[in-house]
Amino acid sequence: MVSQFGMWNMACSMNPRTGSAPAGAPLGHGQPLRTHWATRLLQALLLLLVTNLAHADDLLKATINRSKIGIDETLNLTLRYSGRGNGGQPDFELLEQDFDILSREQANQNVIIQGRPASFVEWTLALAPKHQGKLFIPSLHYQGQVSDAIPIEVTAPGQAPDSGGRQAFLEVELDKKQVHVQEQLLVKVRLYTRIGLHDIATEPLQIPGAHVEKVDEQRYERRINGVGHAVYELTYAVFPESSGELSIPALNYIAVTGRRDPFSLFNRNTQRLRLRSEAQTIKVLPKPDSYSGAQWLPAASFGISQTWSKDPHSFTVGEPITRIVTVRAEGLRAAQLPPLPKLNVEGLKTYPDQPQQDDQVDQKGITGSRIETTAIVATKPGDYQLPPITITWWDTKTGRQRATQLPAFRFTVTGSAAAMSAQNANSNTAPEAGAAGSSKPAAASNMWRNIAIAAIASHLLWVLYFFALRRGYGHPSGSNPKQSRPDAGQQARALEEAAANGDAAQIQQAALNWLRARWPGVPGNSLGEINRELELDELERLQEQLDAALYLTPAKPLNRQQVQILASHLLKRQSIKENTRADKPLPELFS
Repeated sequence: MVSQFGMWNMACSMNPRTGSAPAGAPLGHGQPLRTHWATRLLQALLLLLVTNLAHADDLLKATINRSKIGIDETLNLTLRYSGRGNGGQPDFELLEQDFDILSREQANQNVIIQGRPASFVEWTLALAPKHQGKLFIPSLHYQGQVSDAIPIEVTAPGQAPDSGGRQAFLEVELDKKQVHVQEQLLVKVRLYTRIGLHDIATEPLQIPGAHVEKVDEQRYERRINGVGHAVYELTYAVFPESSGELSIPALNYIAVTGRRDPFSLFNRNTQRLRLRSEAQTIKVLPKPDSYSGAQWLPAASFGISQTWSKDPHSFTVGEPITRIVTVRAEGLRAAQLPPLPKLNVEGLKTYPDQPQQDDQVDQKGITGSRIETTAIVATKPGDYQLPPITITWWDTKTGRQRATQLPAFRFTVTGSAAAMSAQNANSNTAPEAGAAGSSKPAAASNMWRNIAIAAIASHLLWVLYFFALRRGYGHPSGSNPKQSRPDAGQQARALEEAAANGDAAQIQQAALNWLRARWPGVPGNSLGEINRELELDELERLQEQLDAALYLTPAKPLNRQQVQILASHLLKRQSIKENTRADKPLPELFS
């Protein structure tokens, strides 16, 4: 082959104006001028051919392993560049219009072809089509080179020529053919495989116009046509928010098949697999015109129950008792359950707490519950009746309206109204002595109580002073022996007993005693003053409970269980400021 440099010399040896040889060169025997033009043209063509041959290795070539696939299958695209310059990578964004790029690998290789060294860079991509029909692998650009577009035919799932023995596939099952608005629909998505899959990436189910929650996940085995398959099943509870057509979109799962090589960086023995389910549509019916309930409640089952903090048949005047009513509905979320009617019975004072809502999930979907707790205090003796609670709902199993009722509850309250008045007078006494409106018996009772407390306090002070003198005897002046203080452990036990008894005044005094024993250096004569220094959330909430029981008119009964929990947490706590000091380093010592 004539070299490029040699051909260029030959071309330049011609006269550029006449096409003849330079002076002194032989022209032959009468050769016409057009012969020299033909020679020049031939030389130029040879020059162009040699130039193209010199750059023939600078190619960008795209190939695929399959040209006809199912929508639930994948193909491999290989893009090879053979040239002298490389760096970076092609722009693959055009591929993402019609395909999902599941994986991407790059390799640089040096080989010998026909005795000549050659090098190329190669990209291998696993592609999954996004929709059916005639698709194209678009032309890709790299280093000034362009690859050819490649046509692809994408068919429906399971209809590709080589998909008869699929080793893995997805299945979507709905538990109903149609549902009412806000009724629970169970959607089960199953992944079947007879090969080893790992690193399974599931696409969460998202349905516009519906509330979706995952409620169950299982793994088991199933035989299909005598062949064992491992099954990975996910169950979703779907609640349509409006009537009409509800579309369940196709789901995509990506998994890795093949055996991992722990000594390989690229695990070339593995392959990414994209699985795709079929989209489905279900009809959503509106609320039936015959339904007469106050609130639309489509459920598989519905129940109402009540419990009491103690035997309700031993009611006494002025003593609080707690009623707990629980509403449970299978196939409904707790947020869909209605509030219960308020109690309004003459002679009974009610103090409702915040309702509690809870959702329990299992293979049957969601079972919602609503718990309402109410403290009841009778103000006078007699026979009482709590009215029945009736809730109308729609039975999704039978397709008809039903009603569930909590029957009326009768009970008798013993005691006297005078006892209730006396209790209110004691509990409503203002914290300031001599407040306006206080009765003389109450003032006298407070006076003797204060005298008794002062006497006991003076005795305790003398005892503590005596023990302090004995323990400090013999210490030299200027020493700092441990000063005696009340036993914090004993005061803690006293606080626990007071919380169990449920007496607000006793709990307040026990809490104050424990705080003084636990933090003797903190100033304050009340729970509020001490908590300004300690900043304890439990103490603040406990104080709110005690103030409501001692100083409100009418007094609010204590929630004994909550008080016990607050006291227990309080005994385990340290103050925020104390923790801050404990965690802080000591730069001041070395500054």
